[in-house]
Amino acid sequence: MRRSRILAYAGRRLLQAVPLILAVAVLNFLLLQIAPGDAAEVLAGEAGTATPEYMARLREEFGLDQPMHVQLWNMLLRLLQLDLGHSFRHGVPVLELILDRLPATLLLMLTTLGVSVLFGVLLGTLAARGANGVVDAIISVGAMIAYATPVFWIGLMMIVLFSVELRWLPSGGMTTITGDREGLALVADIAWHMILPVTTMSFFFIAIYCRIMRASVLNVMEEDYVTTARAKGLSELAILPRHTMRNALLPIVTLAGLHLSTLLGGSVLIETVFAWPGLGRLTFDAVFQRDLNLLLGILFVCSVLVVLMNLLVDLLYFWIDPRIEVD
Repeated sequence: MRRSRILAYAGRRLLQAVPLILAVAVLNFLLLQIAPGDAAEVLAGEAGTATPEYMARLREEFGLDQPMHVQLWNMLLRLLQLDLGHSFRHGVPVLELILDRLPATLLLMLTTLGVSVLFGVLLGTLAARGANGVVDAIISVGAMIAYATPVFWIGLMMIVLFSVELRWLPSGGMTTITGDREGLALVADIAWHMILPVTTMSFFFIAIYCRIMRASVLNVMEEDYVTTARAKGLSELAILPRHTMRNALLPIVTLAGLHLSTLLGGSVLIETVFAWPGLGRLTFDAVFQRDLNLLLGILFVCSVLVVLMNLLVDLLYFWIDPRIEVD
């Protein structure tokens, strides 16, 4: 019964997400129309033939000569058919480009989120267990420093230290250019290249999860059911995972869902700094190339991913805390 109610809840959320995603797509289209320049100007300038006739022919070919409301209507019709159009710059379907780059971004984003949650929960719990002590003070100060330090600066300094000076880690890319690896060797090579970007992105989020988890654990430790568990003679090692951490994780799950969209946006900066071949780097290039269809396609896919991830977080609530009622 509960499972069927959860499935019905998920179905309602997905139906409600459709007009929301379309509204976001319309807003993105209008914002991009305000930006100066278009793909025709960029391509004509690169070709060295930026004559009015050539640019007019390019705009007609790309459909940029049509009124804005016609372009908007055509875009919405394509989206309803799950057609993201063609890239002005690359001359291939936008969906093909996105699907080619999406796995790299998801790998980087989900690994960062997993590492951040894991270390944030562990450090926050450790700080709460030794509240107002030396360990708590060290963790709290470290979290504050990590939170206040700009992410791009951390990335550049890590490249200088570990890639330029010590030569321990690669400075960018997803795989070794000269390598021809397969199987486990390829997995190890990708993991080796992920260390710097994942560590850089994780600093900020670990600090947040650490502070939230510390406060949540301290709050749960004062609840009556924890006091009752102690009165029954349960040890602190038994109480912590079974009673304290499980209930203290709900704010972390909520925050992780909110941070998914932040990670997608932050991937533009990190992927540019570390030359990671994902959606962020593709977005950066599309902005400078004024590739409107590609930008709209990337923003649309990111909107869908954020909605799906937020739904997943809501469903996790029901698994973490069975007491939560399904609407």
